[in-house]
Amino acid sequence: MLVLLPPSEGKASSGRGAPLKLESLSLPGLTEAREAVLDELVDLCVGDEDKAREVLGLSEGLRGEVAKNAELRTAGTRPAGEIYTGVLYDALDLASLDAAAKRRASRSLLVFSGLWGAVRVTDRIPSYRCSMGVRLPGLGALGAHWRTPMAAALPEAAGGGLVLDLRSSAYAAAWKPKGEVAGRTATVRVLHAPTRKVVSHFNKATKGRIVRSLLSAGTAPQGPAELVEALRDLGYVVEAEAPAGAGAGKAWALDVLVTEVH
Repeated sequence: MLVLLPPSEGKASSGRGAPLKLESLSLPGLTEAREAVLDELVDLCVGDEDKAREVLGLSEGLRGEVAKNAELRTAGTRPAGEIYTGVLYDALDLASLDAAAKRRASRSLLVFSGLWGAVRVTDRIPSYRCSMGVRLPGLGALGAHWRTPMAAALPEAAGGGLVLDLRSSAYAAAWKPKGEVAGRTATVRVLHAPTRKVVSHFNKATKGRIVRSLLSAGTAPQGPAELVEALRDLGYVVEAEAPAGAGAGKAWALDVLVTEVH
């Protein structure tokens, strides 16, 4: 099972570990594309703070994020699973998983990023600020920048099992599963049962809890249909929509219904 996660806008501070080594990150096929984004982002933030804030969409109060980006090559690092914070990651709470669940997390979780493309939670990275919606002056829109290298690297990472896609739309733009991989991909919406509306906070929190539940239970569904049954066994209320017809090249759409907003 490969679980695709969005990053968090908020991040923990960089660690005290050794500086970034791009060649040590997972998915080495993305290294050249990572280098290109890193070079331009650092140069932008070193050279013109006001322009960098504009490009990155940062308010005056987030001016310090520009200085953080300027030091990306020399800043300390920590595992990506510690860098990403926010509602989904608070609910997932990787640090409190038992040893077996942590091993499963290291194998199955892939966090998408405007700067790194995608990283595993064990990859050591510095704290940064660069969303997938950014358009860098030289490289252009990052979603488009990542599509070609992702198309080569992600099918291999997906292997032959289930792909559970929990990304937001901005990050989904960087890679769309196609063909046979799409047929074993499931996307998830979390709906407030009485209104059947998506509410951002508990959508993220529930997705975090879903991933935690699967990791803790050691459940390894091989496809979307098995995922539906696994989630129901774990106590979730799930409505599933299988692709019409043979379903070749199309993902399953799952709705998880939640009655309490928390």
